[in-house]
Amino acid sequence: MQELALLAVAGVLIIVAVSYFAPKLGVAAPVLLVLVGMACSQLPGAPHVAVAPEWILTVVLPPILYSAAVNVPVVDFRRDFTTIGSLSVLLVAVSAFGTGLLIWWLLPDIGFAAALALGAVISPPDAVAATSIGKRLGLPPRLVTILEGEGLVNDATALVLLRTAIVAISASVTFGGALGDFAYAVAVGVAIGFVVGLVTVWVRSRIQGQPVLTTAISFVVPFLAFIPAEELHASGVLAVVLAGLVTGHLSARKFSAHDRVSERTNWRTIQLLLENGVFLLMGFELTSVVADVEDDGLGRAITMGVLATVALVVLRVTFMIPLIAALRRQQRRADAVGDKIATFLERFTARGPGGNDRRYDRGIRAIQRKQADVAFYASEGLSWRGGAVLAWSGMRGVVTLAAAQTLPTDLPHRPELILVAFTVAILTLVVQGGTLPLVIRRLGIRGNDEEHERREYARLAVELFAASQEVVQNPELRRENGEPFDPGVLDEIRTRTAALSANVDKMLLMEQEAHDRRHQFMELQRMMADAQQNALLDARASGTYSSHTLARAQNFVDSQAVRIL
Repeated sequence: MQELALLAVAGVLIIVAVSYFAPKLGVAAPVLLVLVGMACSQLPGAPHVAVAPEWILTVVLPPILYSAAVNVPVVDFRRDFTTIGSLSVLLVAVSAFGTGLLIWWLLPDIGFAAALALGAVISPPDAVAATSIGKRLGLPPRLVTILEGEGLVNDATALVLLRTAIVAISASVTFGGALGDFAYAVAVGVAIGFVVGLVTVWVRSRIQGQPVLTTAISFVVPFLAFIPAEELHASGVLAVVLAGLVTGHLSARKFSAHDRVSERTNWRTIQLLLENGVFLLMGFELTSVVADVEDDGLGRAITMGVLATVALVVLRVTFMIPLIAALRRQQRRADAVGDKIATFLERFTARGPGGNDRRYDRGIRAIQRKQADVAFYASEGLSWRGGAVLAWSGMRGVVTLAAAQTLPTDLPHRPELILVAFTVAILTLVVQGGTLPLVIRRLGIRGNDEEHERREYARLAVELFAASQEVVQNPELRRENGEPFDPGVLDEIRTRTAALSANVDKMLLMEQEAHDRRHQFMELQRMMADAQQNALLDARASGTYSSHTLARAQNFVDSQAVRIL
């Protein structure tokens, strides 16, 4: 136990160090962690580490998926659902069958079912490295959303294919039966995830104001979704993803600001440790995986891994050509129908509610949503350069590492097949992940236009100030205890709100121009907070004040520091 605890501590320290230095070196942390893990496994006296794949698939994967899903904007996910579905289902299936046929041709005595199982193992990309690079280099948000969405959903397709292929190794499986199993896994997994998300959000909203309790519940949400779905032979991955999407979407309405901040911080920490821990483990386990392969099979396994990697890249690039062409057609259609929807909205608004205000409001919102979607497709279209980034973002990771080791133990050439999967994962991480920043820079892809974002933010700020004005101008406004507000307080707030609302553009422009001044102001405040903390430490050391008074002062200092961050 002490040795395991020491390894865990060393792993956390390595993850923190690599995550800190990777941006400074211009390398994605997952890529560097794989290389560090490989180097650590070669140190004299390095222990033999073998983690059961069930631990990764059942204990590690659900929190990773949930922490990513809870931060994905549902609106953006919905808008690119077709693209994400194409990459997560069609491309994974094409990749699995394509590489499966290749492996079967290279190693015919394992049978097509076993080759397809390995194809399913190496087919789903892990978007962690791609999105970390993309966010750091300022990729357009739509590209990042597509990569995140693909990484969330494609694991479900791959694992269902893997499960079907393993069954086919020892029994006959029909195409209709496999398709039915896939539809069942998707439907039940989605239903369980949706219910778990709604129920846990409702429970957590009932105990607001107690962030420790709500955070404790959030830690078990991934497992509440994953385990029942797997027990019913459905997709636990989809259940976790849906639970995360529902939680993230409803958090703005159901959770307090303190609960949202606390949850973001906690899940980012969990995501950092688990994701990067798996990449470190991948590099560390490579030595033991190589040792399990017989000498005459080592070169063959590595060769098959290289060929499978090339095949995956070719299949992904080929798949992107019609996909980007379809997205370009979607952009042209959006340009054509934008004016028609605007005209229809004007006519619908001019017609009025006609006695049914609720139905009228729902209609207005539906048309506005459609108009916003069309504007999004027209302005955020993916170019061929964006398609090139998507095509080169096929790094493999967590699922490939764990799923490879779930292959049946009596499978012929099993150690070689596992090494093939590891070779594909490490090659894609090191080669594609290592060169992706160069590809992005050479293509000259940039994020959203800053001036456009400023205008959009100004437009939203006007709506927010208008909402606050409606509150303070309400003649029936009362305090929470039912008593009226002091007239002087109301007049002051109304005057201040009106002034801010009338000068939104000027205020935002001044904010942009005063960025350096604000930065200095914040830096000075941090120095003052540090001085307060040091004075508090001196007071604690002197023993002059009671512990209750010191704790109260610490809470005050911390609250001031949080406002600065």
